[in-house]
Amino acid sequence: MRANWDLVLEKVIAHQDHSALIDLFELLLTEEERSAIAGRLKIFQVLLQGEMSQRQIASEFEISIATITRCSNYLKHMNDEQRETIKALIL
Repeated sequence: MRANWDLVLEKVIAHQDHSALIDLFELLLTEEERSAIAGRLKIFQVLLQGEMSQRQIASEFEISIATITRCSNYLKHMNDEQRETIKALIL
């Protein structure tokens, strides 16, 4: 079965109740996956703020340098407009 990411997004958007979203994500994602997503969001937030080095981020949030580097490289390949859009979404 081919995953349909649009369907997932539709289900997430349909729920405005915090409790319902928790139930949905607990159904769809393992604890490890939820933790990885939360960690990645934190990395992007901190990188976009530009106040900490990658080593500081790794130490403070107990996230691997490899994951931080992947996120950093992703941001480096964005144009300014994309970066500003992402900032507005997550900061």
